[in-house]
Amino acid sequence: MQNFPWDNHSFVSEFILLGFSRDPYINVILFNIFFFLYLSTLVGNGLIVTLIHMDSHLHTPMYFFLSVLSMLDMSYVTTTVPQMLVHLICQKKTISYVGCVAQMYIFLVLGITEGWLFSVMAYDRYVAICYPLRYKIIMTPWLCGAMVVFCGLWGISCSLVYTVFTMRLPYCGPNEINHFFCEVPAVLKLACADTSLNDQVDFILGFILLLVPLSFILASYVCIFATILKIRSTQGRLKAFSTCASHITVVTMFCGPAMFMYMNPGANASPERDKKLALFYNVISAFLNPIIYSLRNKDVKRAFLKLTGWSRASE
Repeated sequence: MQNFPWDNHSFVSEFILLGFSRDPYINVILFNIFFFLYLSTLVGNGLIVTLIHMDSHLHTPMYFFLSVLSMLDMSYVTTTVPQMLVHLICQKKTISYVGCVAQMYIFLVLGITEGWLFSVMAYDRYVAICYPLRYKIIMTPWLCGAMVVFCGLWGISCSLVYTVFTMRLPYCGPNEINHFFCEVPAVLKLACADTSLNDQVDFILGFILLLVPLSFILASYVCIFATILKIRSTQGRLKAFSTCASHITVVTMFCGPAMFMYMNPGANASPERDKKLALFYNVISAFLNPIIYSLRNKDVKRAFLKLTGWSRASE
């Protein structure tokens, strides 16, 4: 605790992250599981970025956005998982006040950026399927880069609002966060002040940052499905649907739990449920994204075989 001469209250200088369990045996099991998921996430997403960078056939807007998504996923899990792994095997489970603020802000920046990137990817599929002849004219490298920059700037600015509104509150103890990282809803429970304004801000920002991009995605897919149904070839329809199905699955895994977490009033929140939701959209979705969206893709498989030389060996 830090005592300030101008105030009769004492303020916490560090937080304790309670994590999942106090049982050492269970923590060892969880360490092995999460270590495997973390390494697999880094390898899978890193492989996608490498293949897209090295294979000229993958230098298209769709794969450019996929490479950005993979880099975001690697950064996203690295913000939380390494610290979680250390806390699972160490008795000391503390994080400094500044470290908590930094973790919260970086996590939000990456999460908000990824959420809006999904709407950009939906727009890319909309142009590719609804306007195939004009696809290269519309989706220029400049436009693709500008949309990614917009997602990043939107994440940086909105995360600042989230973080400032959360950490402006006094935290005078207790300092135990019932979570595995410094997430806004979990930290707010420790505030020594009324958090009703924060609940309102979280709901409004949640609406803007989750429901607005989801509306864009929904509108894009309404147009996409209307166009797909006009395709006479059964094989053509199946190919278009398969691309869309992968994207819809990834969006649902990420946005569904996040929306439930950030648009739910703090009084109704359950710590154990929140930890499971955060684990799903932070760790599990990043682990599954390469499998669902990329590693099942024929172009990516072809690039992998070409990179390893197995394609020549099979000829």
